[in-house]
Amino acid sequence: MKLRVLFFGAAYESTGSREIEIEVGEAGTVGVLVESLTRSFPRLASHKIVVSVNQEYASPEVAISGDDEIAIFTPVSGG
Repeated sequence: MKLRVLFFGAAYESTGSREIEIEVGEAGTVGVLVESLTRSFPRLASHKIVVSVNQEYASPEVAISGDDEIAIFTPVSGG
């Protein structure tokens, strides 16, 4: 399954890309995606990664599909 992944903040700086397409297995989950991304972009492993799927925070066990909007970023604080 091919996924479109968006990167923001330090995740963008670690990958050098705002957006990529990545191939993951048919039984894709957020956890599998993050593992694949940190293998492809080792600098991501030095950050705490937050993932949103369809503009909602997603835990590692959340299933993902090719139609989902996936964003990777680092935690942010408000003020």
